[in-house]
Amino acid sequence: MQSFLKATLPADAQQATLVGRVWIEGQGPVLVRADHESLYDLSLLAPTCSALMEFPDPAAAVRDFKAPRIAAVADVIANSGADARVDETPWLLAPCDLQAVKASGVTFVASMLERVIEEQARGNPALAEAVRKEVVAVIGDDLSRVRPGSPEAAQLKKVLLAKNLWSQYLEVGIGPDAEIFTKSQPLSAVGTGAEIGIHPKSEWNNPEPEIVLVVNSRGETVGATLGNDVNLRDFEGRSALLLGKAKDNNASCAIGPFIRLFDAQFGIADVRQADLAMKVVGPEGFQMDGASSLKLISRDPLDLVGHAIGPNHQYPDGLVLFLGTMFAPTQDRFGPGQGFTHAVGDVVAISTQRLGTLVNRVNTSDRIEPWRYGLGALMRDLARRRLL
Repeated sequence: MQSFLKATLPADAQQATLVGRVWIEGQGPVLVRADHESLYDLSLLAPTCSALMEFPDPAAAVRDFKAPRIAAVADVIANSGADARVDETPWLLAPCDLQAVKASGVTFVASMLERVIEEQARGNPALAEAVRKEVVAVIGDDLSRVRPGSPEAAQLKKVLLAKNLWSQYLEVGIGPDAEIFTKSQPLSAVGTGAEIGIHPKSEWNNPEPEIVLVVNSRGETVGATLGNDVNLRDFEGRSALLLGKAKDNNASCAIGPFIRLFDAQFGIADVRQADLAMKVVGPEGFQMDGASSLKLISRDPLDLVGHAIGPNHQYPDGLVLFLGTMFAPTQDRFGPGQGFTHAVGDVVAISTQRLGTLVNRVNTSDRIEPWRYGLGALMRDLARRRLL
């Protein structure tokens, strides 16, 4: 894991406006700014990440604030690995705090087809390959020209209904309404270096490398970071009503390493062009590489924000929004035709040039330290530090 942690910062960290959160023993979570050398305390600018995003121009506010130095950024990154943590040195947390953690699903054609396949296979990985061939033979493997909600999409729906192949996943993938769901609770996401969790009863699961937008209470997108929307394909494939159990387990949401605030050097146009790389390295020597390109997303990122927050959905503390992934692994791992699933001890690294690298190690959710630090604990720590 340490080798991946060395790539935490973006390639252009010297030009980036980066904010995050670190745990400091005796204080609790502390809002920080990061550059290529050091971390700086932003507590007197804003007590929480959520509050910082409410500034008219968060990036300018961070750049103009003379924040005291906390530590060398390299030391804090090295101490963030779950297998090398020393309490006396700060470590990185997920950069968001009070924001709702939301996610958009089925936003790429490749993953949309895999969702249809896992639904048709009823969550059984042994049936996936046969179902994949059948589905692709009927609807093809390129729906990228079909604009969600368009007349062409409506016509395709009629054809597929007649063939008894319409799916709830196609409904949100090319229909007028995007899928927006709650991934996890505020403060429950883990940061880079931490363990991520899969349900101990899951036998078919995968990482989901995604870009995560940071949105304030006014619906303004003010930054971006990386996320791993850990997913249980067997649970969700058995029934869409198990989405909560497939998505929201202890440590099943990773976000980080830092939020890159939008400024003159980086904005939504850069997000739209971003290419994500992902590597999984298993304890037995297994390796898998994947990629997800935002250029191939079916709905524009800001359109997804509009589906998540607006007249019908308000978030007074803002939200972070996973944009979905085109990565749905089919590489066989434990036997022919069985596809990919995680093993305990897997190291997952998600990276892109402008946002850095998010790295985590896989364990089962019941063996990872339970989530105990919630909103009440945060309020008590902020009051003790006289920041409220």
